[in-house]
Amino acid sequence: MDQQTEPFQDQPLTEHLRELRSCLIYSLVAVVIGFCLSYLVIRPIGSWFFKPLVEVLPEGTSLIFTSYQEGFFFI
Repeated sequence: MDQQTEPFQDQPLTEHLRELRSCLIYSLVAVVIGFCLSYLVIRPIGSWFFKPLVEVLPEGTSLIFTSYQEGFFFI
């Protein structure tokens, strides 16, 4: 049987490492950009999630979080 395979370029290890480094850099940049974009809209998203709870709170009260991580467990 005649098997057809894609021809792979023979590259030294350093070339593979350079390619890996560039992929990791692109991935890191994409994650940082995604984090920055999501950080810009965190207040509207939080307001949207908390809106039903804020609407039923008694007049003159507000939400209080006693530790940093409590704000993330609002669902």
